Parts: sequence; C-alpha cells; structure tokens
Amino acid sequence: MASSIVVSLASNFWTLYMKNNNVIKIEKKFEETKVLLISDLHWDNPKCDRDLLKKHLEEALVGNNDVLINGDLFCLMQGAWDPRKNKSDIRLEHNVANYFDAIIETAVEWFTPYANLIKFVGYGNHETNILKRQETDIIERFVTLLNYKCKTDIKVGGYGGWIRYSFRNSPTDPSTSYKIKYMHGFGGGGAVTRGTIQHNRMSVNVENADAIWMGHVHEDYEMTYSVEYLNDQDTVSLRDILMIRTSAYKEEYGDGSKGWHIERGASPKPVGGRWLIMKPYRAKNQSRKVHGYTHKTL
Repeated sequence: MASSIVVSLASNFWTLYMKNNNVIKIEKKFEETKVLLISDLHWDNPKCDRDLLKKHLEEALVGNNDVLINGDLFCLMQGAWDPRKNKSDIRLEHNVANYFDAIIETAVEWFTPYANLIKFVGYGNHETNILKRQETDIIERFVTLLNYKCKTDIKVGGYGGWIRYSFRNSPTDPSTSYKIKYMHGFGGGGAVTRGTIQHNRMSVNVENADAIWMGHVHEDYEMTYSVEYLNDQDTVSLRDILMIRTSAYKEEYGDGSKGWHIERGASPKPVGGRWLIMKPYRAKNQSRKVHGYTHKTL
C-alpha cells in the first residue's frame, strides 16, 4: 500500500527544496505554551532508547504539547552499498530486501499515536546523506504517509529554517511572536566546548531570533546570550537570545568497552530532548512580549 501512496521526489531535489516550509507558523492562545524539542532520535537504530522516547512523547500527549523534530529522526545506515553498515546495527524488522520502505512503514505505525502533536520534521545529515547516496527522500516519504494515514498537516522543514509561534486570543487581537531559528547542526561537538562554538557562530549570522536551536552533536545545554540594540525611540535596550542544544536518543557509549564510538575516543553523551516553555505577558508599557526557557526531559 505504501508504495502506491508514497512517491520519491528526490530526482528533483530543488523542486523538493522549494516545497519545504522554511518558515513554519503556529498560532497559540495568549497563555503559557509547552513544546517538546527533540532531535537525533535515530529511531531505526537498535541503540535508540525507544522506551525513553515513548515516555517523553506520552508526556506530550497527556499535556497536548506540540512536538518539533530537528533532524536525524532516522539513522538509515544499513542500506545496500553503504560503507557504514554493520549487521549489529539493524533491527530484525528492517533486515529485509525493501530496507527503506520497511523503516518508513514501521515508523508511521509507531508514530501514529503522536501524529497530531508533531508540527514539523526537519532534515538531518543522515537523511540528506541517503538523498545523495540512494536518491530517495526519507523525510518527505515518512511525513507524506503519516499525514495521509492520520489526516494531519505535519510540515516538512529544511536542514535549517524558522518557526514562529504567534500568541493572541482572537483574530482581532494584536499578536506577539516567539521566533525560533532551527538548524540541525554542523561540525563536531568538541570534547571541551560541547558544540557551544557553533552557537556563537550562528549568533553572528542570525538576527531577530528569540532562540537558536541545534542538535547534531548529541550534547545538551541551554545558554543565554544578552545583546544590546537601539530601539526606535533611540533608547539603548537589551534582549536575550536563548541558545538551545538537544541531545540524542541513541546511546552509543554503553559500558565503554568497544565500538566505533569508543574507538574514536568519544565521551558518554546525554540522552533525551528539552521542554521549551513560552510565557507571553504584558510589559509595564503594555507591550506584549514572550519569555522563553527550557529544561531537560527526564
């Protein structure tokens, strides 16, 4: 059934790229909003902690919280001719001739209970690598099939892009926004810096974001950058930019005795995502603002 519904669009990458939602807009009431930020699930890898992932998604389900997925939803390294493949890194249900199809179909079944919560799925380097190697777009196919089955409107994001949360109680009310610049990530984490240098680089390239969110290096942190700006009344003001890094759900260190992760000298990594809490409020001058902060999933 899936083969008759899902059509790979990877033969024309630029047409597909133009279809991606580079700016995803989400409307909310003028009240506290909690969102689950996750990346680097590597869902099809045997080392993915699906029990923990399910726990966090169930928490989102109970709270009716949005779920945002910032790349590397899949691992995808066990396909034909992939030099990275390893027999111990494939799940039994995916050890079949139609490897990619099996991953998509089983993932759609697994994520169906949470489809109404998921607002967007972005690309990570694992998905773009398959687009290059195998000429099939796993994210587009997964989202298309999940939307078809669940009658949802999950957006396919990019490797990077923007998410704007707008808060107001009615269409006639003025709205205030919380703007998230997301980027799956680049470079390595660094044994000392843990990826914070990439956030510093992003802060130079990006303007007017309330938060800059990355994954990729399997680290976990929140930092606040404070910046000075001159407002329209020629008053020097300060604003905060939240720097967010979400970790992974794939735990590779184990007992530290063997494996590629150990051989390259990599350290143990945190597992899980982060909760983003956005609190809209009225300032003393009656202007509307949004305060945002995160905490690690437990």
